[in-house]
Amino acid sequence: MLHSIILGEGQPFLILHGFLGMADNWKTLGRKWSENGFQVHLIDQRNHGRSLHSDQFSYSLMAQDIKEYCDKHKLKNIILLGHSMGGKVAMRFAAENENYLDKLIIADIAPKLYPPHHSDIINGLKSIDFDKISTRKDADEMLTKVIPDLGTRQFLLKSLYRVEKGRYGWRFNLDVLGESQEKIGIHEPIKTPIERPTLFIRGSKSGYILESDIVIIRHAFAKAELKTIENAGHWLHAEKPQDFLTYVTEFIK
Repeated sequence: MLHSIILGEGQPFLILHGFLGMADNWKTLGRKWSENGFQVHLIDQRNHGRSLHSDQFSYSLMAQDIKEYCDKHKLKNIILLGHSMGGKVAMRFAAENENYLDKLIIADIAPKLYPPHHSDIINGLKSIDFDKISTRKDADEMLTKVIPDLGTRQFLLKSLYRVEKGRYGWRFNLDVLGESQEKIGIHEPIKTPIERPTLFIRGSKSGYILESDIVIIRHAFAKAELKTIENAGHWLHAEKPQDFLTYVTEFIK
């Protein structure tokens, strides 16, 4: 079963993190929405965070995980937000379970194929020798050699945890996720257009959603609208949290 953090009371609002992320990444924004009349579910997806580790990766499986989560918690009329990989899961869930949805928010990903592009990060993570790490600072210093960008390292280090005294590890299933890189960017066609109101949000500096993608978005999502956050990249919710909060809040209210 999926692990989650549940905040507040009201209409259920489920949030799905991106590749190598976890529920904790969304705590600050989740708390804001929980204070505005929503029951926010911050979900660790399979092979991430505290949820089950599996040798399988597919968007159909991950969408089924969300359906089972909704059924267990008796959630209907949900708002579903997914970022990047989580957005792919959210789109697949919408295609297979539209009757569960009230509104859909897709953050910086389009319904199209993306070529594999995480190999440098995966290789960097695999290069970490946990026998030589006794503190988080040690992990950061070792990671700096292979991943120089501070923001990326800070994001990844959120998934570092103490397995036992003096021993660290990753909360994500690095072996399976590393082997699944070809599957992360795939797109399974949406045969029938989704009729639920859908908000796509992109970062102006990201490049994940291009002007040419607007046609395919509106073909797959009949009531889609697109917002752009200026001077934000792919982690737009972390880079420009107030803008992201404003656009999503206006849409769900």
